[in-house]
Amino acid sequence: MIGQKLRVARVAAGLSLRDLSEAMGGRVTAQAIGKYERDEDMPSSGVVLALARALKVSEDYLLRDEELVLESVDFRKKPSSSAREEATLEARTIHLLERYLAVEDLLSLRSVEWEKPRNAPYPVKELRDAEDAARSMREEWGLGVDPVPKLAELLEERGIKVLSLDLQEVDGLAAEVKRKGRDAARVIVIKKSTWGERKRFNLAHELGHMVMAAAPDLDHEKAAHRFAGAFLIPADVLRAEVGANRSTISIGELVALKERFGVSVQAIAYRCKELGILGQSAFKALFDEFEARGWRKPPYAEPAAMAPECEEPKRFERLCYRALAERFIGESRAAELLGISVRELDARLDQAV
Repeated sequence: MIGQKLRVARVAAGLSLRDLSEAMGGRVTAQAIGKYERDEDMPSSGVVLALARALKVSEDYLLRDEELVLESVDFRKKPSSSAREEATLEARTIHLLERYLAVEDLLSLRSVEWEKPRNAPYPVKELRDAEDAARSMREEWGLGVDPVPKLAELLEERGIKVLSLDLQEVDGLAAEVKRKGRDAARVIVIKKSTWGERKRFNLAHELGHMVMAAAPDLDHEKAAHRFAGAFLIPADVLRAEVGANRSTISIGELVALKERFGVSVQAIAYRCKELGILGQSAFKALFDEFEARGWRKPPYAEPAAMAPECEEPKRFERLCYRALAERFIGESRAAELLGISVRELDARLDQAV
């Protein structure tokens, strides 16, 4: 039955039942498509082909038996985000994950298993425990205290699928992915257009959700924030750089620290406050300055800005190019997996050469 696959592909495409019917030239009604999605009826082979064309997926995708389910979903979102946007993001995540796992299967690659730290999930009863969780995470992954240059690549190496999508009010999500007959996978989704420093912080934030068991009465978002700051900017390293106690810190010094750690000036200032390096008045003075310079709102034009491309996940794209080069798939299939046209694929391949 194709119900779940069809619904995921439709929602991921941002289409209503009526929209999909119209995209098929009215070949079947919206009511009929609803029955297909509820597995109350099975479309003919011709209708399956028309559905696949309208949704820009293959017939094999709709008919393939494997289904993915997202569980333990944590959104990083604005208060204005809607339930519909969150549902659409979940569908798009499943849709892209299915492509990701399909190309791994084509290459006979064992899906990289989630390298769960041996002591995770770390119990977090208060915010200070999130600091300890980040330190333990670094130790168990053998990262030392040095800045992590490419966080998205590190997470993919450790078995977390990192996806980058065009998002609106949601900045990302972390989830567990249930697969039939296989171990659960882990996924983190980030916002493609977000500036590089924020992408890094969002990745670390979602990683925190993934490895911490925060107490029910604790603010889980604040705990993930504290984890992200501690993971990207280890306390001992920051104190060694700026001292244990400061009455103020210059913009130039903050920018230099930003270039070292790959986080925003604001994140460094906030980290100085939570570690007691800066007092409340000094912290407020800095944020007043950030506000005056326009750094507190889009486009967050801080100096030494990192481009969005700096933390773009690339493993899935590389696997698609490999499958094409080794002739497991043709250009049309590679373009479908990547969600682009054959013309754009050719342009990317020419650029790669």
